[in-house]
Amino acid sequence: MQRLAGLVAAFALAGCAANPDARPPEDLGVVEAPEAAPVETASAAMLMPGPDIETMPFVGFDAAPALEAFKRSCDKILFRDDTSGLTRRVDWQAPCGAAVNWSGDAGEFFRSQFETVIVGDGTAFATGYYEPEILGSRTRQPGYEVPVYALPDDLERAWPADVPEDERTGRPPLGRYNEAGEFVRYFERSEIVAGALDGKVPVIAWAADPVEFFFLQIQGSGLLRLPDGDVMRIGYAGQNGREYVAIGRPMREQGLIGEGTEYPTSMQGLMGWLRANPERADEILNLNKSWIFFRNLDTDGPLGSLEVPVYARDSVAVDPKFVPYGAPVWLDMEADVADGLWIAQDTGGAIRGANRFDTFWGNGADAREIAGAMSSSGKAYLLLPKGTLARLKQ
Repeated sequence: MQRLAGLVAAFALAGCAANPDARPPEDLGVVEAPEAAPVETASAAMLMPGPDIETMPFVGFDAAPALEAFKRSCDKILFRDDTSGLTRRVDWQAPCGAAVNWSGDAGEFFRSQFETVIVGDGTAFATGYYEPEILGSRTRQPGYEVPVYALPDDLERAWPADVPEDERTGRPPLGRYNEAGEFVRYFERSEIVAGALDGKVPVIAWAADPVEFFFLQIQGSGLLRLPDGDVMRIGYAGQNGREYVAIGRPMREQGLIGEGTEYPTSMQGLMGWLRANPERADEILNLNKSWIFFRNLDTDGPLGSLEVPVYARDSVAVDPKFVPYGAPVWLDMEADVADGLWIAQDTGGAIRGANRFDTFWGNGADAREIAGAMSSSGKAYLLLPKGTLARLKQ
């Protein structure tokens, strides 16, 4: 989420938009989110029927865009396995088939095709993210000196020689082969900033402000406002495999932001300090060793991890081990602006466990403000194809 407004706002950095390295406000030490569920998937969690679907207050202005978002998801969810263990590909055939030619009330579509399910105790926590816009250029020129790198050809997954065979489990780490043919960790942020990739990796654009670009990297996607006024959309292509470090915590620990300083514990405060202390900005930013690589997008919205465009107020990031991609979710939050239907189309590095959600608000000043202020508890009801719960309890 990345957001920039209000008390919590400033640290809404976990914006997802397909960046699995993205982090939310609580990961910067601003908000305490509920701990992730101790179970590994939703199928191992306590599942209960939710409210009767016929009683759900679906309304057109909310249900209609949710239906369109669900349609966009069908091309993906019909051909991928559900890691939550709740649904099978065949379960989605009926609702996806009905959605294609649905011409009636959108709320009635959801009532006719789904049932509500509570995962765990249903206690939800939601943050928000948005699509940032920063100044950029397709070509390097004065005032645009920060490279926006494409995915390097030499970024690979392999096991370093010093990792014993019996410890080589799961996915191999990301890295590169050096001149001696040894597999080593990939360059970290400080090395990339110092020019480790100069002339070796394609540059798709040049950003004007390294601080703004740093936060866009955490978000994982964004817009570049070009000198001629046009906009270029860039999206997550990959990551260098190095550690993500939330810079807010060490800045507070060093007394740079927060109580007793002129810079509040917020993203605004953090950015304010970085701009006021340019001689130390690289030192602080480089505490985060992670670097995000980008690709040029020709879509009308940023791509979520489901590989479909996400749109304001329709798309929500989830933990796919607890919420099937493409599933509708009904949120009833203390922050009323987040109430209603959302479609699970994205995820993020800190979106973990049952009933943890990151709501997407689009781009622009309003989106930035709403997403930045979003940090709310409430209830969540997962909508699954009818008959799913009965099958799971057999």
